Amino acid sequence: MDNKKGMNWFFAFIAFTLGLTLIKHIDFKNLTLKDPILDILYIIVFLISIYLIIKDLKKKADK
Repeated sequence: MDNKKGMNWFFAFIAFTLGLTLIKHIDFKNLTLKDPILDILYIIVFLISIYLIIKDLKKKADK
C-alpha cells in the first residue's frame, strides 16, 4: 500500500510566520534589521525550515 503524505505543514507554518516577521523587521531602504540578533536567529530558523520542506518534498518525489 502506498503511504501518501502531504507537505509537512508544521515547517510550512513556521516558515510562513517567520517570513512575515522578517518582512516587517527588515528596513529595505537602509538594509538594516530592527533587532539584529533576534532577526538573524529568525533567518537561520527560516532557512532551516525551508530546507526541511524541500528535502521532504524531494524524498516523496523519489518514491
